[in-house]
Amino acid sequence: MTKKQEEIQEEEVIKDEKETKAKKKSKSSKKDKQADRIEELEQELGESKDKFLRLFAEFDNFKKRTAKERIDFRATAGMDTLQAFLPVMDDFDRAKKVAEADGNDEVFSEGVTLVYQKLKSVLAAKGIKAIESTGEVFDPELHEAITEIPAPTEEMQGKIIDTIEQGYYLNDKIIKYARVVVGK
Repeated sequence: MTKKQEEIQEEEVIKDEKETKAKKKSKSSKKDKQADRIEELEQELGESKDKFLRLFAEFDNFKKRTAKERIDFRATAGMDTLQAFLPVMDDFDRAKKVAEADGNDEVFSEGVTLVYQKLKSVLAAKGIKAIESTGEVFDPELHEAITEIPAPTEEMQGKIIDTIEQGYYLNDKIIKYARVVVGK
């Protein structure tokens, strides 16, 4: 080989080396760009997953809240109507109490007793329950004190002596407070 051929060959080798380096650089810059793009996409994916999970949790809470509200609404749907019957029940209780008192000529007839029992059972079936009060410790969360009188015995101090108007629950929610007389 001649000198010229050797120089041409060397130039070609150098040229090939430069091209290879240029290709490697372009490949590495492409790889860097691709890695940056992958990282960017992964970050967007993570943000999207986070938004999705938050939205899903919010929707789940919404479903639970509306289901609870629906149950509460059904439990108290007829509350106004049932409350309208409570004074009738109070009148029945007072009439029964007077009829059963000693020395009274009035009698609570069997038919009226049946109507009273039926009204009581219908109200109980709808979730109405009387608040027990006479003889109990006065609780301002359940009772409304009308007056205080001297207690007949020491153990009746702070307790309810008499119930003027019965209190009622509707499915464990107070719909009418008991009006009572408290011993002091």
